[in-house]
Order: sequence, then C-alpha cells, then structure tokens
Amino acid sequence: MITEEKKQWAIRQLHDKFHELGRLPKKDDFDESTRSRIKAFLGPWHRGLEAAGLRKVSESERENCKKI
Repeated sequence: MITEEKKQWAIRQLHDKFHELGRLPKKDDFDESTRSRIKAFLGPWHRGLEAAGLRKVSESERENCKKI
C-alpha cells in the first residue's frame, strides 16, 4: 500500500526539480532509482506531474477518460 507520506515525497521531488530547472521535470532529469519510486508512488509520469500540480489535464485527455 502506498502511503500519503510516500506520495508527498514523490511530489516534493518533482517540485524541487521543477524549481531547480525552471521547467517541467522529465524522467531523464532523475536517476533511475528516484524515477522508479516516483512512478511507483504516483503512477505514469504525466499523472505524477498532474498530482504535483505541475501539469494540467487537457480537455481531450479528459474526454478520452470519460469514454473508458
């Protein structure tokens, strides 16, 4: 089970990297271990960025989710 503490750790990693780089962090901006943990705690990369409030869900993505 993924705890809230683990999710918050992953979100902090994304926020810290965002502030360090001045742009959305990419997977390649993290070492393999950190990247794997972020994805394990938050899901696919784009969902992790959304969870961290760094990426908005586009209208087309929202519509695609409704169809499933």
